[in-house]
Amino acid sequence: MSQKGHKRPRLTAKVLGLVSALVLGGGGVAVVAGNANAGQEDRAGRLTSTIDCPDVGEQIKAVPDQAKAEVDTGLAKLDDQVADAYRRLAAGQAQGNQLLGELKQQRDKTISGMQDAIGRNGQRPGELSRLSACEMKKAPAPEENAQEGAAAANAGVAASAAGQKAGPAKSDFTDIRKVRPNVRTPSAGRGASTGSFTSSCGRNDNGHFNPDNVIVAPGVSNGAHHMHDYVGNNSTDAFSTNDSLARSGTTCTNGDQSSYYWPVLRLRDGRQERDANAPGGGLDANVGTILKPKQVSITFKGSPVGKVTAMPRFLRIITGDAKAFTNGTANANSSWSCTGFENRQLKDKYPVCPKGSDVVRSFTFQSCWDGKNIDSANHRTHVAFPDKNGRCQNGFKAIPQLVMRLTYGVAPGARIAVDTFPEQLHKPITDHDDFINVMSNNLMNKAVNCINEGRNCR
Repeated sequence: MSQKGHKRPRLTAKVLGLVSALVLGGGGVAVVAGNANAGQEDRAGRLTSTIDCPDVGEQIKAVPDQAKAEVDTGLAKLDDQVADAYRRLAAGQAQGNQLLGELKQQRDKTISGMQDAIGRNGQRPGELSRLSACEMKKAPAPEENAQEGAAAANAGVAASAAGQKAGPAKSDFTDIRKVRPNVRTPSAGRGASTGSFTSSCGRNDNGHFNPDNVIVAPGVSNGAHHMHDYVGNNSTDAFSTNDSLARSGTTCTNGDQSSYYWPVLRLRDGRQERDANAPGGGLDANVGTILKPKQVSITFKGSPVGKVTAMPRFLRIITGDAKAFTNGTANANSSWSCTGFENRQLKDKYPVCPKGSDVVRSFTFQSCWDGKNIDSANHRTHVAFPDKNGRCQNGFKAIPQLVMRLTYGVAPGARIAVDTFPEQLHKPITDHDDFINVMSNNLMNKAVNCINEGRNCR
């Protein structure tokens, strides 16, 4: 997983504030009014369209080491192409059929290049060719927000006006009090590992933000097309390597150098954030005030059926799917709730919390490991979730289960939106979290011992 080459400075809040102003030109809008050929309906239909493309990365099962850099670059280029096509659709710069045809040509070329790279070092995956064609997907129209629209218009900020029309929709919210309890926890059996290990890593007080994703798009700036919040490792960005992560300082008080990161949550209030005209921010239809978590909880737990084994250093795990709105729910793992109501978890809705209750985002990571790999070609198959009884599939080992919990103070009825790829329209089901284990072997062994011995350690 280590990449060589130039290391650029991470894009901190301070750096973001110095980004030169750019003109969005109407990009990033999920257009409500448009012609039928573009796959859109008028306002009376209350529908909007986005672009749905097959996720090539999910289908790649093996990549030779010699081809990895070229394949990673190709996958990032596919994301760029979809984002650009979405902006053109939103700005009315191309009709639907024309746009989809041009996008297919771009994807054909990029996918072919990836196939060639793999084929030069192994068996060429011919089945990827069928993944180049995209289609229009209908979605509920974004909620009208007079305050946000007026603020954007008064400021003359195209990015804010664009972003507020890209979602979320009114139907993406629900009153948590109307949701029935739905949480089930497997009971601990004989020999269960009942302890826990907690890392206290702060709330990103040092302003570590960037729109990179070193797991999925190493070496690519703005590989995520949305802004990430970071705690733990101080240096994580697109150009991080195992060596650079191991040399870095950390915000965690116990010396845990692991990287923990997730898409920021924004208040859609029409105000300009420092990234309003920057990649990953307004230029990717992510607008509004970035909310700072009131609390970030990072806990590693055990298995209800047995002991856990140590994670290898530099293990990568992604939980959830940033493209779940178009990909479907197979890898979705979002959980939204409110304090005082956490026995009620929402997957595809934002919670509307009563007064005095905070919004909660929780992430329970995969806790079964194949015992061999720190990553896999699609970043998923080297880890898995246990079954409903807590058992790992054959050949997989139980490892400490990372559970993260983020809370936010949000006024009742306030409009929130999680950062997403622009074509994902800020749907709550796209929420996700990323983790790179950079604990020292000594610290990881301490965590495993605490968990297996039934102790709760910090």
